[in-house]
Amino acid sequence: MNSLEQAEDLKAFERRLTEYIACLQPATGRWRTILIVVSVCTATGAWNWLIDPETQKVSFFTSLWNHPFFTISCITLIGLFFAGIHKRVVAPSIIAARCRTVLAEYNMSCDDTGKLILKPRPHVQG
Repeated sequence: MNSLEQAEDLKAFERRLTEYIACLQPATGRWRTILIVVSVCTATGAWNWLIDPETQKVSFFTSLWNHPFFTISCITLIGLFFAGIHKRVVAPSIIAARCRTVLAEYNMSCDDTGKLILKPRPHVQG
């Protein structure tokens, strides 16, 4: 394989990697928005639940029943974490980190957008 073919292969790999990471960005943004909204709802509901004087006077489950906004948002947040939202909000950086690990063996790396970074070859003294 000559250097021209190698350069074309590297460019094709870089194009595909940047395309794939760019394709993940819209979905990642949506998942981040969902996580932020549900987290804010849970925090707001928790605040209302904690400042309610009735919370201390009734049983735990009764207090949850009296605050359905907090209960539903908390269950939703837990469900999202069980569904893997914590991986979905960082998916592009996971892909880039795994590519960096593999590319390190070839004296290369990539940035968070998938652009290849060629490192100088180590000089071996003999």
